[in-house]
Amino acid sequence: MSPAVRNSWMPPEPVSDYSAMERIIDLDQAAAKITERRHGWETVGLTVGSVTWRDETASWPQPLQTDRSLVIEPDSIGVRITNTVGIEAHITLYRGGWADLDTLTGDNVVCDAPQVASADAFGTLLDVHVARFLS
Repeated sequence: MSPAVRNSWMPPEPVSDYSAMERIIDLDQAAAKITERRHGWETVGLTVGSVTWRDETASWPQPLQTDRSLVIEPDSIGVRITNTVGIEAHITLYRGGWADLDTLTGDNVVCDAPQVASADAFGTLLDVHVARFLS
């Protein structure tokens, strides 16, 4: 979804305590995996958005930040990647050890939510998902 569409729907106030989310993934290390790949992706014609950070300590709804220094307690990171024909991939990683992979092709949306055990595993997931996205 485009950011405007994604942000136009407001889910109800969460009932669970997000601070209880287990810290399986170091999101700073995971963000570095995106940064390491950015140039290669752009070289093959992909448009790569800024890494976004969500702060669990921010009031609901937690805004997405592109400046890491504004985030006290990150609970997710994300990036949007668009190819030359307008297909979009939205990749969000949660520190609790899972990712949301959303790919938008025209009116079709394909979603996946794999488990992720480490920042290195996230790097592998990025490689596989972006390769699939390019084919």
